[in-house]
Amino acid sequence: MKVALAQINPIVGDIEGNRRKILEGIRRAESAHADLVVFPELAVTGYPPLDLLDRPSFVEANLASLAEIARRTGETAAIVGFVDRDRSGRTPGLLNAAALLHRGKILSVHAKSLLPTYDVFDEVRYFSPAAKAEPARLPQEEEKAKSTGGQAASGTKKNNGTDRGIRCVGITVCEDAWNDATFWSTRRYATDPVAELVKRGAGLLVNISASPYEFGKRDLRMRMLSELARKHGRFLVFVNQAGGNDELVFDGNSGVFAPDGRVIARAAEFTEDFILVELDERAKTVEVPSEDTGSLHGALVTGLGDYVRKSGFRKAVVGLSGGIDSAVTACIAAEALGAENVRGVSMPSPYSSQHSIDDARELARNLGIRFDMARIDGVFGEFGEALRGLFAGTEPGTAEENIQARIRGVLLMAISNKFGELALATGNKSEMSVGYCTLYGDMCGSLAVIGDVPKTKIYDLARYINRKRRVIPENTFTKPPSAELKPNQTDQDTLPPYDVLDGILRAHVEEAKDAAEIVKLGFDEATVRKVLRMIRQSEFKRKQAAPVIKVTTKAFGVGRRIPIVNGWK
Repeated sequence: MKVALAQINPIVGDIEGNRRKILEGIRRAESAHADLVVFPELAVTGYPPLDLLDRPSFVEANLASLAEIARRTGETAAIVGFVDRDRSGRTPGLLNAAALLHRGKILSVHAKSLLPTYDVFDEVRYFSPAAKAEPARLPQEEEKAKSTGGQAASGTKKNNGTDRGIRCVGITVCEDAWNDATFWSTRRYATDPVAELVKRGAGLLVNISASPYEFGKRDLRMRMLSELARKHGRFLVFVNQAGGNDELVFDGNSGVFAPDGRVIARAAEFTEDFILVELDERAKTVEVPSEDTGSLHGALVTGLGDYVRKSGFRKAVVGLSGGIDSAVTACIAAEALGAENVRGVSMPSPYSSQHSIDDARELARNLGIRFDMARIDGVFGEFGEALRGLFAGTEPGTAEENIQARIRGVLLMAISNKFGELALATGNKSEMSVGYCTLYGDMCGSLAVIGDVPKTKIYDLARYINRKRRVIPENTFTKPPSAELKPNQTDQDTLPPYDVLDGILRAHVEEAKDAAEIVKLGFDEATVRKVLRMIRQSEFKRKQAAPVIKVTTKAFGVGRRIPIVNGWK
């Protein structure tokens, strides 16, 4: 059997545009004489559609689009993800489903059984689980059996009297494949849809997915799918969405796994791809390199590029401080959008060092982006004059420091409004965690590009960016991190060393460990309690922050729901 994997990058809600992508994939598969072409989860609507699903007109448009796609199918069968209505009368009344299409018809529909409700997922809010798991039958199976004198079609095996014909397909949707008892020591669900489909005769396994990226997940996913194929002795076809939608990035990496667990085909990472695969147990193994900083960089480039373009913008503006965070953000923006579409703005205050200004200018020159300067000394002085009476008798402190950051935020937003350039926030995850950032200042922007990247990982990204030539100036690496909002300021005046801070943050934010557990890992108790207190006190800031591109197991945003007002310590 020849199978086509159509790894597309849909736009959530663009049902017409997504239909065009799907029909183009079907046309390519038919031109290549493929027996089957497979598309990702919710390919018709894009993933995740969220509360668009509450609108009956949206659901109806998706159903009409699927019907149109079905009408235009020919000899190549297609598996397409869409939103179906649950006609059983259950609430909430919708199904996350896959349709098998062929020769102008919808042959069968297969709903998702396991609905995730953790982290960024909230599918129980919108969908009902499948009532049962039944294999699909690819067309022409009976005709082929008759043509061989009543024998099973080519590629068919028997197992204890159960038809394992490769044209009997077990279709699962994303999470359905993530509950194998052999692979997982702890399981989220009581049922295993893959095992149930195999028990019911499925000879080919197909999983359509919208599986978001996070660092390390690709390797885990590949091992899991390989184990599924090997355990059940079936070919497994996995098709994942690619591209970015809001905070999520989908890494693609669709693939085909042989019955012995080997990877025999793999699609591109982060981008659309179309591959044809003969399901042949003799096929050569495809090597899959382990994830590295390049994958993280690719996720951020993809997330930023799609966020800007899918929002209808082409250009971005970044405040350049001369520091490592704004440098990495500018580099990612230049790669995602093209250097000609990125503006860097230096906004020195009375406390800005000359080397920081020079580093920002050199970075812009190395990248080939536009560089502008707008000094804020005078504006800062005017603020001081306006507040002189109110602040009389007090010592300069955080309030005066934050005024500088807020002036810069106002200037960036003015440039954004005037020239239609999306403003990018440059804060990293370490800063956002402990509130080392200024509301309406350096937090201003439509997207926090590196808001889910710890400070220590920022340096890894910077070294990756400089792997072929020096883009980020050497001085940006070696000088102590500083907000430069007062004389001789460094980040470590307020924060622990970043390697210590990031270790505590990883344990608390991503692994949900409390203070006592973190201390047992070897961290100083006073430092741990100080950091956790800063995290609690900064929740209100994060609720007002720009969306971040999710690249870790737990990002600040839709996947982390902590009350702003809470007394739990």
